[in-house]
Amino acid sequence: MPRTGTLPTVLTGVFVTILDFFIVNVAIPTTERDLHASAAAIEWVVAGYGLAYGSGLILGGRLGDLYGRRRLFMLGLGLFTLASAACGLAPDAGTLIAARVGQGAAAALLAPQILAILRTTYTGRAQVRAISAYATTMGLASVFGQLIGGLLIQADLFGLGWRLCFLINVPIGLTVLAVARRYVPESRVEGGARLDAGGAALVTLALVAALLPLIEGRERGWPLWTWLCFALAALLLLGYGRRRHESPLIDLSLFRERAFAAGLLTQLALSLSLAPYFLVFALYVQQARGLDALGAGLAFLPLGAGYLVGSLGAARLVARLGRQGIALGALLRAAGLAVLLAAVSGEAPVRWLAPGLLIDGLGMGLAFAPIMATVLSRVAPRHAGAAAGLLTTTQQAGGALGVGIIGIVFYGGGPDGFRHSLLYLVWVALAVAALVQWLPRSPAAPPRAARPAGREAAPARP
Repeated sequence: MPRTGTLPTVLTGVFVTILDFFIVNVAIPTTERDLHASAAAIEWVVAGYGLAYGSGLILGGRLGDLYGRRRLFMLGLGLFTLASAACGLAPDAGTLIAARVGQGAAAALLAPQILAILRTTYTGRAQVRAISAYATTMGLASVFGQLIGGLLIQADLFGLGWRLCFLINVPIGLTVLAVARRYVPESRVEGGARLDAGGAALVTLALVAALLPLIEGRERGWPLWTWLCFALAALLLLGYGRRRHESPLIDLSLFRERAFAAGLLTQLALSLSLAPYFLVFALYVQQARGLDALGAGLAFLPLGAGYLVGSLGAARLVARLGRQGIALGALLRAAGLAVLLAAVSGEAPVRWLAPGLLIDGLGMGLAFAPIMATVLSRVAPRHAGAAAGLLTTTQQAGGALGVGIIGIVFYGGGPDGFRHSLLYLVWVALAVAALVQWLPRSPAAPPRAARPAGREAAPARP
């Protein structure tokens, strides 16, 4: 049974891992000057985290299924805290890159356990509320990451500057580790299941081969090696599909469940627009409107306010309207982006961007959490970690692909690049509304009974 402190404890883990995707963006200029780092090195400070994180999520989720979700949550958080300290104390760019890769790998152990813990600890409406809280936390960390980074750098406590963006994770991590054993129940799969090491190697290498060109391809002009990486990823996944193992890393029977398969596809479409949107909006308000990093962070406030309201009401709306509640969120996104496009086209003052951002944030909040609840709702508990890893990997892959696409649109459009980007985002939102129609009518229905192929241990008493 969950305790009062279970949800805030695990959600803190969500917050710090997502925050580190975005907080580093505002630290780049001062980091580059302080460490005398090259542009390529600074690029890998960002890319190293994303690559290690995205490629390790499925393996991290399965390790939690087999060896204990609380155990992997605490291990991942402990390593993440150590890596954050190494980032904050890094004497040169090489050390910082290595520490960022370590941060990403630790986050890959930590992140899928959170959704798996929510899936196995809570049931019924409590589970939907818990996953909604997860989505709210994730969205707020994404929206306000740049603002928090700007505030920390401006505060310059103890003269730490950019280093504080990483060192802030240390007291947070230590505090959560101190209470996790008390508040987070343990759960795992029983019955002698063991890790498919060969399958884990194939899937992880395939994800590296797929994500590396997605992260680096646009910046480097899509050279031949990027396309060879995509081909290699396809071959590795094909090799995995031909394997047979008693406890596979990814149980392909998961995709026979309509809610899971359609939910993952819808999540992929939604992810094509989220991270790319934050990127091009931050670039636009700084490059075209002359705002500094802190001003750009403050410009996100209406989006964050709308997201918070939408995510808090999402479960109630979907309970009443079913999948059409998610479709309504996607259509609100399209409307908000259209309003924003009109303000940008009319060269309105920055403050007139707020209504479009508010509507967009509302739609984003209404759509995001219910899609995640849909993906996990009918997954048997014994597959909770692997399914959570697949979900978060889909989010990362969609975000990386979306950044690549919108980079072409934004930089290729010249002075109209941001307007063209907004048009792309409107079409993606409309595509999400269409894909939602493939979901079950009540997308977050209670899960089915687990199949007899494996047995899930009941959450252990702390």
